[in-house]
Amino acid sequence: MTDPMAYLTPQKIVEELDKYIVGQYKAKKAVAIALRNRYRRKFLPPHLREEVIPKNILMIGPTGVGKTEIARRMARIVSAPFVKVEATKFTEVGYVGRDVDSIIRDLMNVAVQMVRQEKLEEVREKARVLAIERLLDILYPLPQRPSQVFNPLQVLFGRREEGEMSEEEFNYRLSAVQRQRAEARGKIESGELDNEIIEIEVEDSRVIPAVEVFTPAGVEEMGLDFQEIFGNILPKQKKRRKVTIKEAKDILAAEEAEKLIDMDEVRREARERAENLGVVFIDEIDKVVGKGGGVGPDVSREGVQRDLLPIVEGSTVQTKYGPVKTDHILFIAAGAFHNARPSDLIPELQGRFPIRVELDPLTEEDFRRILTEPENALCKQYQALLATEGVDLQFTEDGVREIARIARLVNERTEDIGARRLHTVMEKLLEDISFQAPSLAGQKIIIDANFVQRQLGEILESEDLSRFIL
Repeated sequence: MTDPMAYLTPQKIVEELDKYIVGQYKAKKAVAIALRNRYRRKFLPPHLREEVIPKNILMIGPTGVGKTEIARRMARIVSAPFVKVEATKFTEVGYVGRDVDSIIRDLMNVAVQMVRQEKLEEVREKARVLAIERLLDILYPLPQRPSQVFNPLQVLFGRREEGEMSEEEFNYRLSAVQRQRAEARGKIESGELDNEIIEIEVEDSRVIPAVEVFTPAGVEEMGLDFQEIFGNILPKQKKRRKVTIKEAKDILAAEEAEKLIDMDEVRREARERAENLGVVFIDEIDKVVGKGGGVGPDVSREGVQRDLLPIVEGSTVQTKYGPVKTDHILFIAAGAFHNARPSDLIPELQGRFPIRVELDPLTEEDFRRILTEPENALCKQYQALLATEGVDLQFTEDGVREIARIARLVNERTEDIGARRLHTVMEKLLEDISFQAPSLAGQKIIIDANFVQRQLGEILESEDLSRFIL
């Protein structure tokens, strides 16, 4: 697979992020440099390559300004395994709750699924051909060649056992079946037989429930694949299903694709990708800052920081896919730091996040741009959703500005939740239209400033109402 970083310069990475995130240039620049440094590291001599460690990033800013979205989009651009975790969900080793090693186990699971899907896509066409052959075997099975086993009756009396074909009969039937198969293959490929019902035999792939395993590191939730573990002892269960030929093609193609990929290679490649390309986003890092002066263990605060330290600085974590080294995984921590400062983190952890970026609070103009400019802009989303019902939704410039003004106003009056406030405002604004959409098919609806005022004006006038509704 071609390395996407070969053509993704830092400037191009920022341009890609600009398609989905408004503003926050400093944060985009920091993650772009971190990604490019990974690409540069690949060309270093082996002895120097191991010494170059990722420069982890600490993002500081209020909720809803784009911290998580920047990290997620960045990982998606370069097809890197990505996990987002909340620092508050972890406790110190030895106490009930998730231990920090589970972060790397989750990352490895994501990497395996990512590589597996890529491998399945590579063999998709080949699997489709094999699936059609299996369908033809069901519809038009090939005749069995005459037995080559010595038969004394045939030698002495020229007699054959009942049902046994001669070579001539076999060749005649074989050519007839092959003609039928050739004709049917064309119809199956073209979809002409998609609605026909067929009975197929498929593997019974029941979901194995997650099992909580008590390990020295704490409670670990593992999905144990007993069929894979005891594959050589227990035969795979089969079941018969009646489905359409269209469904059968998909089911059998999926089975054939699974047989074509080498899971050992998938695990090896996934481990390499997790170790060298993995991105871990640790949110709410400010919530694990100790209050100081407390008595007794602080298992969900400084204890978690101490446990995070070896993973961030580089260690080996045991997973069900083998040991994973964390030395070159990129960690991005984020927090609002309203009631604490980055300097309140334990000094060792501070040193492992050398790049600090402060994100800007969103302004009314930012809200206006978020509503219209990104490729996944909210206005575009609602227009596409209602277009499925035949409703033509149009936002005027003054209507968008009014929505942005109201979102900024509500953030000032109540809690500032950043761009997430736009979701609340838009849902309330378009609630009646969404509800009545099936009966509004074919109509064009203009969302201008007057419409926004009519829908939301009464709520804005009452601060108590806006606090609970918006």
